[in-house]
Amino acid sequence: MAFTDLLDALGGVGRFQLVSTALLLLPCSLLACHNFLQNFTAAVPPHHCQSPANHSAAAVYGSGAWLRATVPLDPLGVPEPCRRFTRPQWALLSPNASVHGAATEGCKDGWVYDHSVFPSTIVTEWDLVCEARTLRDLAQSVYMAGVLAGAAVFGSLADRLGRKAPLVWSYLQLAVSGAATAYFSSFGTYCFCRFLMGMTFSGIILNSLSLVVEWMPTRGRTVAGILLGYSFTSGQLILAGVAYLIRPWRWLQFAVSVPFLVSFLYSWWLPESSRWLLLHGKSQVALKNLRKVAAMNGRKEEGERLTKEVVNSYIQSEFATGRPSNSVLDLFRTPAIRKVTCCLMVVWFCNSLAYYGLAMDLQKFGLSVYLVQVLFGVIDIPAMLVATASMIYVGRRATVASFLILAGLMVISNMFVPEDMQSLRTAQAALGKGCLASSFICVYLFTGELYPTEIRQMGMGFASVNARLGGLAAPLLTMLGEFSAILPPVGFGVPSILAGLAVCFLAETRDVPLVETIEAMERRVKERLSRKDAEEKVEEVSLQQPGVSPLKETI
Repeated sequence: MAFTDLLDALGGVGRFQLVSTALLLLPCSLLACHNFLQNFTAAVPPHHCQSPANHSAAAVYGSGAWLRATVPLDPLGVPEPCRRFTRPQWALLSPNASVHGAATEGCKDGWVYDHSVFPSTIVTEWDLVCEARTLRDLAQSVYMAGVLAGAAVFGSLADRLGRKAPLVWSYLQLAVSGAATAYFSSFGTYCFCRFLMGMTFSGIILNSLSLVVEWMPTRGRTVAGILLGYSFTSGQLILAGVAYLIRPWRWLQFAVSVPFLVSFLYSWWLPESSRWLLLHGKSQVALKNLRKVAAMNGRKEEGERLTKEVVNSYIQSEFATGRPSNSVLDLFRTPAIRKVTCCLMVVWFCNSLAYYGLAMDLQKFGLSVYLVQVLFGVIDIPAMLVATASMIYVGRRATVASFLILAGLMVISNMFVPEDMQSLRTAQAALGKGCLASSFICVYLFTGELYPTEIRQMGMGFASVNARLGGLAAPLLTMLGEFSAILPPVGFGVPSILAGLAVCFLAETRDVPLVETIEAMERRVKERLSRKDAEEKVEEVSLQQPGVSPLKETI
């Protein structure tokens, strides 16, 4: 009898599972707000150089004429954002006048920003424009570096301290570091606090998913996994609404951070995973938690009949099938596992690179960032439904490969859409982002099914690290747009297509039993290759001797 049978006996998917899952997924939806927060807190409003101080001339000619005489216009007729004339060009005030070869200089006296849409952002506060514009993308890379560090730190702590303690701490750390980000006035401190916030992303996602799955019977896990994906999507819609209502960046930062104090307070009610407790010899605490779950699910009598011996008998049968891996080298030692690992490294890195590359620069579409954020969130809903149906009826490999290749084609084709067709450009990008979000959900399941039980957790963690590296590289790749406009779309689209091709080298896992050990997987691959060689020989014989039956020849 497996541990999941014990959960079924204590009410299955009962009131406890529903309440705890809701309490765990709610912060995950708010966590999406922090992932995409810089779309609003780091928005770049229209700006131009501060004109030289000359109050008498400005009073005589008016502010508009003074601006025209001191700041050149770009080809679209908008004031240049990073240059100004060294001396006022009064000739430009005459109708149809133009000046050629006038000397210009940088914005020595600062910039003037349009505050009509964004009253304040980190860009306007610290002048992250012109020569300093790369610091804006650097701040997002620092956040993604925190996500990468958090995956290592909180993943290790979860194995040693349990799932609950790192989760509770992550809630508190995110609330405090988020509020501190809104308080301090230094860009360096802002980046440091964003790093701490990024660390909590991994702590919350990994431990929330573990608690949901480890308290959920088998028949409820698929639905729980889908709900996690939709909670992240709903967070993007919540962010668009909150950002629209709260425009100043400090108050917006504060508004999406404080709710985690509430999560910190109620998280003390959540019980530790009984699976983890039993594996670490804490049978008495595990038994106490199981009895609470049984009582909440209306199975109090079944809970009272439980003993430490009965509970241990359930857990021993489930974890006797394989040894936990202690080394990441186990992912590369044997040929079949090495092939899976190398392909998944490409898939996870490229998927994350393209996903965050599309989702983190909404202003480039020329439409309202609030509208684009809503569109990018809504598109995930039908895309995930299609992906779920395709995984069930078509297969994992074809689904993931198709979504990745389609996303790459959408991104690359956007290069050939004229700049004035912003609606079409946005629609194509939204479709590509929806495909990438769906492939992310699919590849989580696919990865878990590809690795054998004894190294499954190690494989999932290693794949997640590659995804964080992709997210870290996305803002840096965006900076290449300063040198050539085609580099970012090519850099995001081509890897997505390559990842789709890499998926084709993986085995299909739909309706295939999970493998328990590395040896069993190597044996399965060898049997598959032997069967394929035999079929090729039969086919070769049938082609050489058309009159001979392949079956008779083999006999």
